[in-house]
Amino acid sequence: MTVSLEQLRRCHFAVDLGAARTRVYVRGVGLVVDQPSVAAVNTRTGALIAVGEFAEQMTGRTPSYIRVVRPVSGGTVVDIEMAQRMLRHLIGDRTRRTLRRKPRLRAAACTPHDADPLAQRATIETLVGLGARRVELVDTLIAAAVGCGLPVERPEATMIMVCGAAATQVAVLSLGSIVTAERIPVGGEAVDRAIVQHLRHEHALVLPSQSVRPLHVALSGTGLTPDGPVSAEIHGRDVATGLARTVRIDTAAVREAIQTPLTAVLDGIGKVLRECPPDLVADLVDRGIMMVGGSALLPGLDQMVRQATGIPVRIADQPDMCAVQGLGDMLEGRIEPLVLNPLAA
Repeated sequence: MTVSLEQLRRCHFAVDLGAARTRVYVRGVGLVVDQPSVAAVNTRTGALIAVGEFAEQMTGRTPSYIRVVRPVSGGTVVDIEMAQRMLRHLIGDRTRRTLRRKPRLRAAACTPHDADPLAQRATIETLVGLGARRVELVDTLIAAAVGCGLPVERPEATMIMVCGAAATQVAVLSLGSIVTAERIPVGGEAVDRAIVQHLRHEHALVLPSQSVRPLHVALSGTGLTPDGPVSAEIHGRDVATGLARTVRIDTAAVREAIQTPLTAVLDGIGKVLRECPPDLVADLVDRGIMMVGGSALLPGLDQMVRQATGIPVRIADQPDMCAVQGLGDMLEGRIEPLVLNPLAA
């Protein structure tokens, strides 16, 4: 790990700033925030109007003087001031006052694999603005692996696939560290865009922003596999007239449109396996790949990965909660480190 378990046990709260949702865990209390990473701002006065669920419901429905923003993109803070304001309102005054009473308040936060120094600095400054005197950064891959119960501290290979909104991260872990990893800039949002573009080009239909995610109506059941439903009715707006219209789409064509972004994900998994030592690959044949993240629930994605790699694939019980749960387990001291004592000369 980039930070020791002993340092994490001294932290008072942990934050998982994701492109889709923000989650906050307070030591001794548990999960206190699980809300969309969205804020609505009055551009005339600069006042913050709403955050979280209510702000997300306002997307695409606001007058011109109200702007809905997302201060986090791809797990990286892109607007520090707005991220701080959003977090203050999500955490609430009572919890913030409790945290500020802590002497030398410490925080922990997830960062994407291979995040550049500027991205790490933005995360640190965001939490420092909330009163943290020290911020410990944990790789999202490590936190998610701990949260879904993988034995990351043992000398055995475990493979995890974090399916986020903006990116997919794949890694092989052993002895509490990352052996080989790859970050693919393709996530649930790329799948959404592929579906939207397909419907616009083939059916001249525009979907409401709240109805895109990611077309589970058409891909229900067996999802991305050919055994799924043959067709489905979709409601949207006609490109030419602007009027509401309902069309029946061929789900096979939708699956084909989705294949393009997901091919990059499969290529990334193949690259990780090729760079992994043979002994660890042999472990993976038995243990398989663990999928976590909100986009892991895309119907049929696990079957696609299984067919492409020939390795068993499992989805965590609560895939979208694994990263923050892993941070919480490390804060509470539930993870015992592997102690490697040096041999006497």
